[in-house]
Amino acid sequence: MSEAGVNEAGARAVYPGTFDPVTLGHVDIIGRAARLFDSLVVAVAADTGKAPLFSLDERTAMVEKAVAALPDGAGQRIRVRPFDGLLVDLAREERARAIVRGLRAVSDFEFEFQMVGMNTRLDPTLETVFLMASEKHTFIASRFVKEVARLGGDVSSFVAPDIARALRAKYAAGSGDPAA
Repeated sequence: MSEAGVNEAGARAVYPGTFDPVTLGHVDIIGRAARLFDSLVVAVAADTGKAPLFSLDERTAMVEKAVAALPDGAGQRIRVRPFDGLLVDLAREERARAIVRGLRAVSDFEFEFQMVGMNTRLDPTLETVFLMASEKHTFIASRFVKEVARLGGDVSSFVAPDIARALRAKYAAGSGDPAA
């Protein structure tokens, strides 16, 4: 066991994302992936080209808090870490056998299909596992959550209470408003 309680010998997967912010849909995928693999590394992407609302440290802390709140000790098999660079390099470094990706809709599949092709070219030993979003989470996307929050809407059914507060604080401070 490592310091984070992650079984070093078992099947390990990486679930990468921007998590800007982490939504209940993300948390659902994390919890389900943790049941499929002996250990899971949730990798918070630094350089995504998306100009995140939250800093890398803020996003990493949000995901860590969400993982700690998972039931049945699932968080014991999950480690959260920031990363910058190629996902296949991170997977190699973590000795992961699989990449976990969530799918909400058919529109997600085209992008993910292209990423699988690229990642397989870069490392043919890596498998990609797709988990369909749970029915109650299929429409949740971080970009929509941020838009609703920016416009003063209630996002409490999409994110944890601490994330909803963080969104309100960002937009109240004007740091998340592109016009600010």
